[in-house]
Amino acid sequence: MDQSLRVIVEIGPKGQKVAAVAIDWPGLERGAKTADSAIERLKSYLPRYAQIAKLAGMETSFAAINTVEIVEEYLGTGSTDFWGISFAFSSIDRQNVSIEALERELTLMQACWSFFDQVRLRVSAEMRKGPRGGGRDRDQIVRHTLAVEQDWATKLGLHILDSANVTEETLKAHRTAYCETIRSFHAENKLAKTWPLRYLIRHTAYHTLDHAWEMEDKDLTNAS
Repeated sequence: MDQSLRVIVEIGPKGQKVAAVAIDWPGLERGAKTADSAIERLKSYLPRYAQIAKLAGMETSFAAINTVEIVEEYLGTGSTDFWGISFAFSSIDRQNVSIEALERELTLMQACWSFFDQVRLRVSAEMRKGPRGGGRDRDQIVRHTLAVEQDWATKLGLHILDSANVTEETLKAHRTAYCETIRSFHAENKLAKTWPLRYLIRHTAYHTLDHAWEMEDKDLTNAS
């Protein structure tokens, strides 16, 4: 069955950057200087996100996407202008969702985590640097990604892990608690402090996936 990719467009208050977000596919988000460019960039990442859909067991429905439908345009924040990333809540983020819909989004977020883990285990420790020699290596990217997520975990009342000394066991326990607490908050109709749960899920998925793709793009494993 053919289906549309529902996209929300977040516009920076100064109009410098725009973020296009596939609201039904947590993690699929790209930014650019204009709405059209952001949407085109988003579409160019569909083949890469297909790996996430497959890990989540949703490859068939994702493969059926054949059109893009803009379902909301709204004002972002100064960070939207600076980073080209969604930093504001859409009206869709604030909508109540069924437990089935929540579980679907949690499954996709967990698929982003799984993909991130696959990437960090197979890429080179040293990453390709920028034209001026700048940029983080793999372990620095991994620590950054986990540290930022720990900050968001406090919105759920979860304990902050030491991102420099995370083990596979503690990471698994953290992720389990993250999902379980989101489920509990949903059942109680609670926000993650000021964040709607759907925004927390999609922002977590985006940050995880963005840095997984960064590691892929800077991998030196097959460099001559």
